[in-house]
Amino acid sequence: MDILGTLQKLASESGFAAFILTDGGWKNLVMIIIAFALLYLGIAKKFEPLLLCGIAFGCLLTNLSYFVGMGENALYHPELWTAFLDEASPYYHSYGHVMANAGLLDFFYIGVKAGIYPSLIFLGVGAMTDFGPLLANPKSLLLGAAAQMGVFVAFFLAVLLGFTGPEAASIGIIGGADGPTAIFLTTKLAPQLLGPIAIAAYSYMALIPMIQPPLMKLCTTDKMRKVKMEQAREVSKTEKIIFPIVVATFVILLLPSTAPLIGCLMLGNLFRECGVTDRLSDTAQNALMNIVTIFLATSVGATMVAQNFLNGATIKIILLGLFAFGISTIGGLLGGVVMYRTSGGKINPLIGSAGVSAVPMAARVSQDVGRKYNKSNFLLMHAMGPNVAGVIGSAIAAGFLLSVFGG
Repeated sequence: MDILGTLQKLASESGFAAFILTDGGWKNLVMIIIAFALLYLGIAKKFEPLLLCGIAFGCLLTNLSYFVGMGENALYHPELWTAFLDEASPYYHSYGHVMANAGLLDFFYIGVKAGIYPSLIFLGVGAMTDFGPLLANPKSLLLGAAAQMGVFVAFFLAVLLGFTGPEAASIGIIGGADGPTAIFLTTKLAPQLLGPIAIAAYSYMALIPMIQPPLMKLCTTDKMRKVKMEQAREVSKTEKIIFPIVVATFVILLLPSTAPLIGCLMLGNLFRECGVTDRLSDTAQNALMNIVTIFLATSVGATMVAQNFLNGATIKIILLGLFAFGISTIGGLLGGVVMYRTSGGKINPLIGSAGVSAVPMAARVSQDVGRKYNKSNFLLMHAMGPNVAGVIGSAIAAGFLLSVFGG
């Protein structure tokens, strides 16, 4: 037995050798380091850990496995999905070809590509969301709409920087501060950008307590921040039951492309409010939400293959995402200032910053900043109105962009 030859064969076929000897292998090493950094942020700094840990580990797995055996043992194969999306390819939209050659994470990614995971996340979000504050103050819808300003401003800026219309739309939706919506739209319009867009969306959601307070101080006066709002009216059970039915009917008829997100969001909320489906509501909020989160996070992380991620476009996306999020926050705050003026100083404009769709973190930031300037202030429930309006608003914005650029 040739022991030396066997050892040489093992060494040459190992992943370590592949990283060193294969052209471009160093890029995968860089991505592995990035995965370690994301794991640190998720675990040690608690930046959206439920999603960031899965995304980071998916990134780690896909880059560890891709070059081993020249891709034969890879868990995710970007070339399969390139062929899947290429209209000139014989495998265009051929799930059979994917299934025949897929790795584990390719199977997971089918749920992202088909729009299943984001829609199921919305089902869980709907089951966890109380739309009572929005119903108590319907004007909150205007703040949720104003907070979508960053989506469209960033879209036009991305076009000016050379991105195509579908790519710019996918980048702009980061401003809605809604990770599942960003994933849903990007998968439909610009799947090659899914990794950086998902990272940007969830990173800025986690950084809301750092990003928003300076903007809140910039856009409001000390007097405005001290305004104490009156307690909102109590919303009846009947109103809460009718609301998801009416919203689903109206919004889906207006923008049919929103049906997967709005439909699941309102179905989950109906489970919560109708009083006869407690088991379904509990499953949607807990078991189903947790299972789908695992699949969604690892699938998105798998798209962060070095060859797709390490380029100038990623840096532009990260910066444009921050810009979009900042402009959306400012849009909500300016809407709050307008409502402050028109209400005769009865509405605290700080609740406008909660118009971005990051439930309930953005509302908590409004509460914390408000309490800083007026210890007797309690803005949380008032801010939840714009906050849940932002969830609906971001889905509508995504539906509009999908209708325009979805072909």
